[in-house]
Amino acid sequence: MSVCFEVCPPRAGGAVPECDARRVGLARRLTTARLRYCGLEPLVDDAALIVSELVTNAIQHGNGRQVTFTMTVRGGLLHLAVHDETSSRPVICDSDHDAEHGRGLFLVEFLATARGGTWGTSDGGATTWCQLPIQGSRA
Repeated sequence: MSVCFEVCPPRAGGAVPECDARRVGLARRLTTARLRYCGLEPLVDDAALIVSELVTNAIQHGNGRQVTFTMTVRGGLLHLAVHDETSSRPVICDSDHDAEHGRGLFLVEFLATARGGTWGTSDGGATTWCQLPIQGSRA
């Protein structure tokens, strides 16, 4: 499954415009629906959170007007990927304890590691991906 959508140009301050926030919700709902359809209910919560963080990161820090979200199930793995038009690799931030932002990739890494999966970037940083093993599911 792959979904491509237009986003507003990046804004100073990192605020996500309402129209783009709806795109994050759409990606989360598509993830949830597809995983349930495939019988992968145990992955729904973590995958929806990962997708939400990756899409939000692409919207906030990408340089372009388009974001593509891809989800595949193959070889015992759930592969989630978000591609934007950025030219630098995302990095995990060391946020202050009271900061309201800056923990998205930390959450992605934590969830992937907790499930025995991995995450990373490719295409010079334009694609951020996560792979989660499918254990005990019928995919």
